[in-house]
Amino acid sequence: MTKISVKNLKGEKVKDITLADSVWNIEVNDGSVKKAIRLQLDASRQGTAKTKTRSEVSGGGRKPWKQKGTGRARQGSIRATQWRGGGISGGVNPRDYGFKINKKERALAIKSALSDKVASKKLIVVENLVLDSLKTKDTKNLFKDLALEGKILFVANEDAENLYMATRNLGNVLVLFADEINVYDIVNADVVVADEASLAQIEEVLK
Repeated sequence: MTKISVKNLKGEKVKDITLADSVWNIEVNDGSVKKAIRLQLDASRQGTAKTKTRSEVSGGGRKPWKQKGTGRARQGSIRATQWRGGGISGGVNPRDYGFKINKKERALAIKSALSDKVASKKLIVVENLVLDSLKTKDTKNLFKDLALEGKILFVANEDAENLYMATRNLGNVLVLFADEINVYDIVNADVVVADEASLAQIEEVLK
């Protein structure tokens, strides 16, 4: 079993808890992690790029010149692909870049990302993430007491509304509920801060 310290919001150690090795201490599967990240990034692509073929370009209904006798190459339409303003041959069309992975592989990827954070000591556990104030300037003391730097991911329960309101305009901070965590945001964060309730919920789902 993996033990980790629980702190209060002032950065003081309160107690130790034991984490389930089946979730927080597995061998990192890089392949599943990369696949899950690619899935999320590809799914966010719009895929709306579109070019027109010669049948979709307006104009060009008349033959530009007669077939023979002009000394020029024969042409059937000024909207053929070789003309400026003509259609595009083999161009792109709207498409969906998303793909699917099964539930077991997705769970493996999340557990691998979490295990990596624990192994690199980038997971901080706090009693709760309930703030008295929703002012952004008041979060500076929280960051200082918990020694938080870089990109910060907070994993909280439903009582963290003030935390969300206080940090929503900070570009380096993201607040998610336990059922919203994903591989990309975990890997992208320099440090993950989670409350006890969220840890219990994550373990219950991923065990």
